[in-house]
Amino acid sequence: MYVSSSHRARDEEALYILQRLRGTSGEDAGKAEHELAQIRNVVDLEKRTSHGTTYFHMLFGIGSGKLHTARRVQLCIWLQILQCWSGIAGITMFGPVIFGIAGYTNSKAQWISGLNNIFYMFSTLICVYTLDRIGRRWTLYWGSVGQCIAMFLTGAFCRLGLDATSQSETGAAARFGAAAASMVFLYTFIFGATWLTVPWLYPAEIFPLQVRAKGNAWGVVGWSIGNGTLTLVLPYIVGAVNEKTLYVFGAVNIIAIPIVWALYPESNQRTLEEMDMLFASDSIWNWEAEKTFKMLKEQNPDGVALSEEEVDSKVFSNVVEHV
Repeated sequence: MYVSSSHRARDEEALYILQRLRGTSGEDAGKAEHELAQIRNVVDLEKRTSHGTTYFHMLFGIGSGKLHTARRVQLCIWLQILQCWSGIAGITMFGPVIFGIAGYTNSKAQWISGLNNIFYMFSTLICVYTLDRIGRRWTLYWGSVGQCIAMFLTGAFCRLGLDATSQSETGAAARFGAAAASMVFLYTFIFGATWLTVPWLYPAEIFPLQVRAKGNAWGVVGWSIGNGTLTLVLPYIVGAVNEKTLYVFGAVNIIAIPIVWALYPESNQRTLEEMDMLFASDSIWNWEAEKTFKMLKEQNPDGVALSEEEVDSKVFSNVVEHV
């Protein structure tokens, strides 16, 4: 009886807060009640279909049912790996060399490289304005395009600068080096406005309530894998191909675009309760996820049908299987 009374008290408290946020009169009448019903039903769904909440269960999707937790884990891990291999670690390591080509002394090149490492902190302010307006996917798209261009231009200017240095053309080498250095700053600026932010935000948005904290931890796992592998192999890559390493990072940015387009559903302007519908499809492809989401939203505009009973019904199963 105490537990039941406690739950009712918390429901009343939640309804009160939602009513203060959504309003209770005119067009806002009933919005808080609908949202609370949606939250309740999603919680019931997650309790019903998520039988295991350990990291092992999440990684292999054991007991997650239509929540497809394992797919979400893989998306978060690989998004972080793509972020690491998009070039930021390479710029951090190769930066002093690029600034050295520009004619700066070793100490000054190190100082400018350190300044560049904090430069993109200011570019994150762009995300404050754009992220919710254009969405996560388009943020990654334009970031990949800009980073790719910056990487290829940096590599090209570095090669021209090195060739000029070998021919004792110090003036030309300094100009090409300065151009390469400017491309480095451009890259970090774009990175800070796009790929720095989204891979950390995405895990916080897509996981079910019961495993949301652990879902964010899986994002950190991906970041560790990406940085770890890159730190181990980058010295060998740079030693083998020198400035062409930057072309490798440019190619990774090109590859990232179709990967994001095909596999990563848009989480922007969607409630946390809608994420379970977004990942209800058994297909890994984004267009199938969107198709299933649209159908479920049309049938259940308030999310009420996503209750424990609805998950057990043949209607819900047939919708997911035939989309």
